[in-house]
Parts: sequence; C-alpha cells; structure tokens
Amino acid sequence: MSDKAARLFPIDALRGLIIVLMALDHANHFIAQQHSSGEYWGGPFPVYRDALPFLTRLVTHLSAPGFFLLMGVGMALFASSRRKQGWSEWAVIRHFWIRGGLLIALQLLVVNRAWELSPGGWALDVYIGVLFALGGAMTLGSALLWLRPRHLLGLTVVLMLSTELLTPDPSQWSQAFHPLSRVLLFPGGNLALWVNYPVLPWLELVTFGMALGYWLVDDPQEALDRALKLGGAFILIFLLLRMLDGFGNIRAQAGNTWIDFLNLVKYPPSISFTLLTTGVNLIAMGLFARADEKTQLFFQPLAIFGRAALFFYLTHLFLYAGLGLLFSPAGTSIPKMYIYWLLGLLILYAPCLLYGRFKHRQPANSILRFF
Repeated sequence: MSDKAARLFPIDALRGLIIVLMALDHANHFIAQQHSSGEYWGGPFPVYRDALPFLTRLVTHLSAPGFFLLMGVGMALFASSRRKQGWSEWAVIRHFWIRGGLLIALQLLVVNRAWELSPGGWALDVYIGVLFALGGAMTLGSALLWLRPRHLLGLTVVLMLSTELLTPDPSQWSQAFHPLSRVLLFPGGNLALWVNYPVLPWLELVTFGMALGYWLVDDPQEALDRALKLGGAFILIFLLLRMLDGFGNIRAQAGNTWIDFLNLVKYPPSISFTLLTTGVNLIAMGLFARADEKTQLFFQPLAIFGRAALFFYLTHLFLYAGLGLLFSPAGTSIPKMYIYWLLGLLILYAPCLLYGRFKHRQPANSILRFF
C-alpha cells in the first residue's frame, strides 16, 4: 500500500461510514416514515418513547458534522497539493467557488426533486439543505485557506461561540426573520423558504477541518494521533456542558432520562451537538488510522463509498424514495426498514466502485472528479 493510500484510508473510511449512516436516516424518512421532526432551536422538540427509534436517529447525527469536517480536510489537502504544482491562490479559490456553486445548484435543481418524492408530498417552494450549506461554506472557506492552523482553530472557536450567542431564544421560534438571516444563521422558515442548514453555524467545522488537513500535510501520523486525543477531549467537554445544561445547549433538556441527555439541538448545531459528534468522528478517524492491512481490507467497502461520496448522495435519495414508494407506501417498522437500508447499500456498492475508478482516471481539472 502506498503512503498516500495509507494516509487517505482513514478519511475515505470515515466518509464512507457517515455516508451509510446518512442513508439510514433517509431510509427512515422514505421507507419507515418514522423520521424525527427535527431537533430545532425552537418549536416542538422530538420526543422518543422507545430506544430503537432514538438510537437510529442518534447515530445518524454523525453524518452532517462529518461532511463539513472532511470537506475542510479535503480543501486543505487539495490547496496544499495544487500550490506545490504551481497554482496561484486565486486559482485555488476559483476552483472552490466553482465547486461550491455546483453543490448549491445540485441542491436546488436535483436534490430538492428527490425530496418531492417524500411520503405525503413536499409543500416547500425552496429548501436549503446540506448540499447548499456545504457549497456556501466551501465558497466562504476558500478565502480562509491561507490562514495557519492556529488561526483557523481560533476562528473555529469564534464561530462556535458567536453563532450560538446569535441564535434566538426558543420562545422566538414563530417570529419572522429576514430570508438572508435564515440562509446564514437561523434554521426554520415557511413554505416559501425553509432552511435546515444555514451556512455560518456549519462553517466552524470546515475551518477546524482545514486545520486538521494542514496537520495531515505536515505529519500524517501525528495528525491522526492528535485527532484521536482531541476526539476524547471533545467528548469530555460535551459531558460537562450537557450536565451543566446551560450555555452550549441552546435548549434545556426536556427530562431526566438518558435519551433526554443525548437528544441535542442540531438545527443549528449546538456546541454540545458539535462536540459529541465531532468527538466521535475524530475517534473513528484515529482508529481507522491504526487499523492493520487485514482490518483495512474488512472496512474497504466503507472506503469505496467514501471515494464516490457525492455520487452516492445524489443516487441514494432517489433509490430509497423508490423503494419506499414500491414496498412501503404506508411506512413500516424500524427493524424492517433496516433490511431495506442494507438492500440499498448492496445495490449502490457496485456503481460506487465503478464510478470511483472512473473518476480516478479523469484529468485533475475534470468536473467529474467533483462527484
């Protein structure tokens, strides 16, 4: 195995892991029809009577933070590589503007068409989802790639604190906000515009990922060991913040059960949500890095999915929507949904493998490599 492949395996495997967990969340939406109503900063908060529906939702929380984190890592690795090839800073920024614009266009023109296949229909005129926020964060983050890791970490802390301080009190949920403030800061809205992923609250994970990416360029092994340690530290800080149940949580816990303790505000990501999910993702990355060749071979399917991430994202939505319409138009149980989830992964494995190989053969500046 080459040094580059060994370095990238933990990233590809983690990306694949969060992708298959994301697919579980969307299978729950399209097939089981028991998806959470959303863990928003205001309004009704999800209540769970049983452990399985909650745990099914909880593990999928790793996905969105992981996407933004790994996008930041990838941006730093790409910028470092292209600088060595003689690219100017403007050329790097322009590349990410094009790529970010493509993600936003895919959200509005393709992904939102998939959501229109949702059980019960889809009444929203414009939906701002994760691809839109990824594209927006990539566009803004491209101007920050010249910063050193310590400055990126400082900016991460500033973004984390300021976006939580700017989040309105939950009592203001029904208040009208300017559409731009929705797109940038406050999830929610109305049928004309609904935002789940405002750009700025998620930018903090991109800047942190950039710092991690530059550490990987300097010393991959040290960076991955640091990721493991930081992951543990993040979880300890999460436990402290959650027990205090004040700043960093956006909303107070609804009760005293373990489900209430782990039922966190995701829209926008509270500090406690970010710490827990990023902590787990960093630990997973660190553990993938310590895997021997036999273990890496076992987890190779995750890396296959991870190398065709956008291709997987665009295709899996229509696949699970179709499975839901064909086999469970009235919904089904969570355990049965898991069977359809695994079936979808099996269907997508060969196309992702083939597309990943095809993408790798394309020129470095080909738009096909974006997928």
